[in-house]
Amino acid sequence: MKHKELIDQMTLEEKCGLLSGRDIWSTRPVERLGVPAIYLSDGPTGMRKQVGDGDHLGLNASLPATCWPTAVTVACTWDPALGEELGAALGEEAVAQGVSVVLGPGLNIQRSPLCGRNFEYFSEDPILAGKMAAGYIRGIQSRGIAACPKHFAANSQETLRMASDSVVDMRTFRELYLTNFEIAVKEGKPKFIMSSYNKINGTYANEDKTLLTDILRGEWGFEGAVVTDWGGSNDHVDGVRAGSHLEMPGTAGDSDRQLAAAVKAGAIPEAVVDERVDELLDVILAVAPKEKADGSFDKDAHHALAAKVAQEAVVLLKNEGNILPLAAGAKVAVIGDFAATPRYQGAGSSLVNPTKLECALDVLGDMPLESVGYAQGFTRADAPDKALTEQALALAKQADTVLLYLGLTEISETEGLDREHMRLPENQVRLLKEVAAANPNVVVVLAAGSPVETPWLEHCKALVYTGLCGQAGAAAALRVITGQVCPAGHVSQTWPLEWADEPVSHYWPGNQRTAEYREGPFVGYRWFETAQKPVRFAFGYGLSYTSFAYSDLAVSEDEVSFTLTNTGSVEGAEVAQVYVGKPGSAILRPAKELKGFAKVRLAPGESRRVSIPLDDKAFRWFDVQANAWKTEGGEYTVMVGASCADIRLTGGVAVAGEAAPAPADRDQLACYYDLKLEDVPDEAFAALLGRPVPDGKWDEKSLLGMNDAICQMYYAKNPIARLAGRILTNTKNKSIAAGKPDLNILFIYNMPFRGIAKMMNGMVSMEMAEAILTMVNGHFFKGAGRLIRGFSANRKAQKQSA
Repeated sequence: MKHKELIDQMTLEEKCGLLSGRDIWSTRPVERLGVPAIYLSDGPTGMRKQVGDGDHLGLNASLPATCWPTAVTVACTWDPALGEELGAALGEEAVAQGVSVVLGPGLNIQRSPLCGRNFEYFSEDPILAGKMAAGYIRGIQSRGIAACPKHFAANSQETLRMASDSVVDMRTFRELYLTNFEIAVKEGKPKFIMSSYNKINGTYANEDKTLLTDILRGEWGFEGAVVTDWGGSNDHVDGVRAGSHLEMPGTAGDSDRQLAAAVKAGAIPEAVVDERVDELLDVILAVAPKEKADGSFDKDAHHALAAKVAQEAVVLLKNEGNILPLAAGAKVAVIGDFAATPRYQGAGSSLVNPTKLECALDVLGDMPLESVGYAQGFTRADAPDKALTEQALALAKQADTVLLYLGLTEISETEGLDREHMRLPENQVRLLKEVAAANPNVVVVLAAGSPVETPWLEHCKALVYTGLCGQAGAAAALRVITGQVCPAGHVSQTWPLEWADEPVSHYWPGNQRTAEYREGPFVGYRWFETAQKPVRFAFGYGLSYTSFAYSDLAVSEDEVSFTLTNTGSVEGAEVAQVYVGKPGSAILRPAKELKGFAKVRLAPGESRRVSIPLDDKAFRWFDVQANAWKTEGGEYTVMVGASCADIRLTGGVAVAGEAAPAPADRDQLACYYDLKLEDVPDEAFAALLGRPVPDGKWDEKSLLGMNDAICQMYYAKNPIARLAGRILTNTKNKSIAAGKPDLNILFIYNMPFRGIAKMMNGMVSMEMAEAILTMVNGHFFKGAGRLIRGFSANRKAQKQSA
């Protein structure tokens, strides 16, 4: 141990106290030994340090900070170095606010386009997600503090996120849902990592020794500390035993007392507690503030960097007749509610109070365009408005070109709630069609953190995707539209023609006990390319105002090199992508998988030799039987292109390895080999899992347990609890219908009963939460008595430890 001398001076209670937070956002100090408290704060999209009382959901005000483009938007830059630059600025603001741990980046795989939190995650692909996250981490930690990538792992839906079990086969889990974290850990070397709420194949992520110790520390060499998601600790003792270091938020000593009692009872050796304390101290002492924070940073410089990132992330998805860039002096009509009130970030714990905020109307005067006016066109509520439509149409007729600002509304992309479909609001689509009939020169500027269905694409001549572009995104988009910047963004997600084309659509979301990953490895482009199913915009796709030629491919086991030439008339940047496939493989695998990429900026006519390394992840596959990574020997196809569907160069390479055995249960897996994933039968999914499929249904005849969600009270034994459940559901549904996410209600709705103790900062002990559940289960007087006794015991224990 590195800190044995210090730990030997601590009491058992002090050691246990270190492993649980002091309050919502800070750790517990040991002042007599000089161990400081450190402050953790949300930060994937910008710092969210709250000024008054803290709360996980961001309901209370936070200090002004730069609101950066969200992770999915930054991923459209395909530029880890730019992510590192952003991370360094984010880290600078954290230091200025006295924050030692930035809770981000988020890098879960976007298994479904409907995940309500996709805007916080980089990509459907683990290589792109991992590389971008590693850049963020290096940048943040260059300021002497800690980054904390999250949510580890297989956390792919917001529905019942604190109570669901992700049922996923181990090969898919290792290759798709852990490789992103592996890259982030090995290349970024984060000092913290956040475990996820969910179970993984029956075990809570925060209590999974294989995940937190064997893989994270043993295989990947992680030397930092694991923190729970807020309220994500199920059994604190089991978490510490498995390799978790810090339970957040604090429970005013309740969890500390449980851990100390377990040590005294022999349920967990004190040596294990010492080991966790030693590992946590190593991080705390490294990242604790060295001087008093003064709150100052260069707001203008950071705003300028946010604009740079936003304009690099803009993706030009359609440009019929080269309508863009608009010529100087073009007469434009600006239409759409988002032009005046932008959607620039998602809702939830990542919500940032921006230092300044641009909207298109404010910055339009700085552009070389002639505006004929602005019309709101529609309201956020999906309802027709004849007067607004008529104003928009009258304005559209006066202009050469219409800039129509559309997007998903706030309720569509929020923590705690998944989307129900991939459509834009109907009132926006209707307006687009009517405006296009009045003036066919329509440029749609689209704000969304996830793909949308685009059956309306024929009604616009250009589609400019801005993602959720942060506080400086409005001018960035207009600089691309006017040709001051050549678009260089490429999508980090597949845009399907419709939601039903996704195999996950048949299993999404898990609505009761389990979330079944029946589609196996066929997520995103891995499915569409293998099944040769058409999409609207392929993974990695993006248009430019210039053109690029690829030539002279050379391939080895270690590297792919080729010549890239700008064959157009303006400077631009190309995202060159390397994919690998193995025709005739003995094992089940997608037709192609991303293995490397490079963003290359070239002047008109310039050529450059580009080299992209192939690392240890280029040819490997995970052998579940051997519990080891292996390489299947033989001939591989290496493909280089501008997207997964736009392959410009193809070569082959012979790779040394071993023969991969064909699965013994090939017949049972026939639907996977035949790519018939619309209705994967239980026997096929069981063969993929290597075990029986667990029962995913709630037993509505049984009593509720501490890990059941509060929304399950609809079948509680106590009629008052059933009434409370109905009221909660109605309140949630009303907020959704109103288009304004009620984060508090959404959190409570999906929260398990143990969260009553874990999320109330010690006001309710676990004993009291169990008593409340006893009342819910129909034993009112027995539970009430236990609740009173628990309340007295909790107050007494808190006074004794004060």
